[in-house]
Amino acid sequence: MKKSIALTPDIETLFGTRDENLHVLEDGLNINIDLRSDRIELEGAPRDVARAEQLFADYEHLRKSGHQFVNGDLGSMLRMVVNDPNATLRGLAEAGRQRSFGRRTVQPKSPNQRRYLEAIEQYDMVFGVGPAGTGKTYLAVAMAISALLNKQVNRIILARPAVEAGERLGFLPGTLQEKIDPYLRPLYDALFDMLEPERVERYLEKNIIEIAPIAFMRGRTLNDSFVILDEAQNTTSEQMKMFVTRLGFNSKAVITGDVTQIDLPSARRSGLIEAVEILQSVNGLAFVHFDESDVVRHHLVQRIIRAYDEHKVRLAEQQLSLLEPKSEPKSGAPPADIAEPPPRPASLPGRSEEPHLRN
Repeated sequence: MKKSIALTPDIETLFGTRDENLHVLEDGLNINIDLRSDRIELEGAPRDVARAEQLFADYEHLRKSGHQFVNGDLGSMLRMVVNDPNATLRGLAEAGRQRSFGRRTVQPKSPNQRRYLEAIEQYDMVFGVGPAGTGKTYLAVAMAISALLNKQVNRIILARPAVEAGERLGFLPGTLQEKIDPYLRPLYDALFDMLEPERVERYLEKNIIEIAPIAFMRGRTLNDSFVILDEAQNTTSEQMKMFVTRLGFNSKAVITGDVTQIDLPSARRSGLIEAVEILQSVNGLAFVHFDESDVVRHHLVQRIIRAYDEHKVRLAEQQLSLLEPKSEPKSGAPPADIAEPPPRPASLPGRSEEPHLRN
């Protein structure tokens, strides 16, 4: 089936850099898109062509209504639309309203991101669990900055376990702050992305924004604060219990982590996994789980995460097959995998067959 769509003003924004968004549509919907001087030609199965036509119509409606796509939002939404037959570009864009965080305007790029932001607004403690690149930390920091600028809280506290990613860095020179800064760098990156550098430095100097390892949280009661625990999969059971009991009056806590990237010693169980099991039935908490469809980094990251997940499933199936009992051999016949014992060698002359004990 072929269908022609007339070119409209600013339609080239939909195409993306080097027509990358058109390639997403061609691969995801299994259609061919041919750009002409005055029209766009779609060719493919009737159902797929109809979905593509609806997508172009949704984009035109959003453009006329003044909606603006920023920070790669359009590409992320197009991938969601082609992967979910029930999703529409208009529905995604209108459901996830844009929010201003400092100098950034952020819009959730997936339904789970939208649920995550709504949960942070509605609940005092939220767990965001999922793979890398799903925006767990970035969105949590954005919500913390919004709460601070709107005077809903008086300070932001960002905590992280000081655990190396499979390495042993050994002794680090410098002051205590200089020693722990490398572990907390991702949190600094998010802050500087949303606020002016001078403002961040001023907030850090006045302890309006505090960044510290989770070990520094013991014994504190955090009132009027927005507290974020990042990389929570690397907390121990004791550390997690200590953190979730720090919450004071008029405070929010967001705990983020990826249970597939645990760097604790093998004998220690992740405090995040335990907390999700124990606190699941507690009222007033929210749990948001992300998957590879929520990844907002390079499109290869989605495929890499999916490949690792499939590899993990294959390993589990292989281990199960090894644990399954072998079928019983027929009576009178030795098992096939057990060799017959070798013949016993004849005794040498003059040697007794009794065991000889050395003094």
